[in-house]
Amino acid sequence: MPRPNQLLHRQREPAPLHPAATVLLLRDSALGLEVLMTRRSSSASFAPGAYVFPGGGVDAADAASHAQARRRALQSDLHLTQAIAAIRESFEELGVLLARRADGSAADPSDIAALERNAPFGAQCQARGLTLAADEVFVLAHWITDRDLPRRFDVPFLVARMPDGQTPVADGTEQFEPAWVRPLDALARHQAGQFFMIFPTIRTLERLRDYASVDAVLQACAATEQALWTCCPRAGLLAGHEARYMEHEPPYGELALVCPDGQILHALDWQSEQPVALLKNVLRLTAPNPGVMTGPGTNSYLVGDPATGFIAIDPGPADPEHLEKLWRAAGGDIRMIVCTHSHPDHSPGALPLQALCRSRPPILGLPSAPTARKTSQFTPDRSLQDQERLRLQGQGPQGDLTHTLQVMHTPGHAANHLCLVLLEDGLLFSGDHILNGSTTVIDPPDGDMTAYLDALERLSSACAEHRIEFILPAHGYVIGGYSGEAAAAIAQLKAHRLRREAKVLQAMQAQPNGTLDDWVARAYDDVPARMWPVAKRSLMAHVARIEVNLSLNG
Repeated sequence: MPRPNQLLHRQREPAPLHPAATVLLLRDSALGLEVLMTRRSSSASFAPGAYVFPGGGVDAADAASHAQARRRALQSDLHLTQAIAAIRESFEELGVLLARRADGSAADPSDIAALERNAPFGAQCQARGLTLAADEVFVLAHWITDRDLPRRFDVPFLVARMPDGQTPVADGTEQFEPAWVRPLDALARHQAGQFFMIFPTIRTLERLRDYASVDAVLQACAATEQALWTCCPRAGLLAGHEARYMEHEPPYGELALVCPDGQILHALDWQSEQPVALLKNVLRLTAPNPGVMTGPGTNSYLVGDPATGFIAIDPGPADPEHLEKLWRAAGGDIRMIVCTHSHPDHSPGALPLQALCRSRPPILGLPSAPTARKTSQFTPDRSLQDQERLRLQGQGPQGDLTHTLQVMHTPGHAANHLCLVLLEDGLLFSGDHILNGSTTVIDPPDGDMTAYLDALERLSSACAEHRIEFILPAHGYVIGGYSGEAAAAIAQLKAHRLRREAKVLQAMQAQPNGTLDDWVARAYDDVPARMWPVAKRSLMAHVARIEVNLSLNG
């Protein structure tokens, strides 16, 4: 993890979490799956005026009511308590009762009429011989309120089928206007400004719209006693406005690095005019070369501070304005220039950047291999060794400062590719080996799929050895955000490559005399056809690896 003294902002403790439970009551209609939603009071302390799913806080009585509830064999005590809380809140807010009589039949309107919403719920059900149908309530998701909000909840989003013969009636104090709505329609109305919803509600409906029926939802949840997803959103600034993101979305890791306590201070807009501070000792300046292959542009990084000087990583293309901005951001004090590899969007800026510096810092990296394309020729002043350490040291206001980059040779995307680990802060500068939001191209003969996968394994081991929690790619936002995410991202990337290789093998077996174009159409059928010419380069790398493996296996 980054050193606390390198964080950009003074940290503050987020508000404490309160346990709660929310339930999505579902029904099937002629038009598809529908969910019950209500409007919160305009004077509510949390999400006033928003359309929500019923729910509320978990209280002590819920945990004490286990004996009054039916439960599944694998339903944990915690999930049982949460289900009871959701059943109670559904009754108190909407008059919906998920319960069974002694003979196993479902509670009906006569049972509901006999109960008072403001009286102790469990005692009333017990007196009437009703057992709470907690076994019919399943965990869909687990949401933890964003760290920046003044009131925070730790809340499962549960799902249950709406009981037949019951009609929701809002309590008129906390909830109003109960409405059955298809997820797709709720999202459209929200987009039109007619149906205000908060972030977790929106994202839950986005997931729910993929299900055709109540049975489909319940079966997906019944297959596991765990949440289908867990999220504690993070927020940043985009075009001057708050924007929130879940863990799987590209900006999440960057927000976690810059504002780990959840303060909304970091701008996510891609721009090439000025450097973006990620830590006190890490600046990123994105080159003005956006495109299909470069995403928002090539990220040039400066590691260091005024007391130690800076190491420039990937100066990018030979763009004079970009290089001058990079030089000025370092105060002219660049001690070393490191190129992760020789591709034309990474290394051509090294020589002109060196010329700007009075001290003429050495250009470091690995020379192009004979297999490199003519546009990717690169000769460093000195070749770096695997596991070599590049160190900056100085005396700052608070004492000695050290920033150490450890070199890792990671061929695959290019034969001379390397990554760098900032040891003191657990950061991995991944070049093009790992990207945010896309997979890198492996272009033979300089690119090699087996070498690429082997290097991923080395990087995974480095994450454990050096406690790496964040990956800083040459294209896209920072990757990371929670414990183990960097290693998980590497594992997912390797699994994706192996799944793709399996599809390539299937395409080759289906059309043994097929061309590369035939195979790419089958193996990359989930990729837009306009990207197939690029995908064909990685397909060639997969084919070469498959052929080697087949020959080794006889």
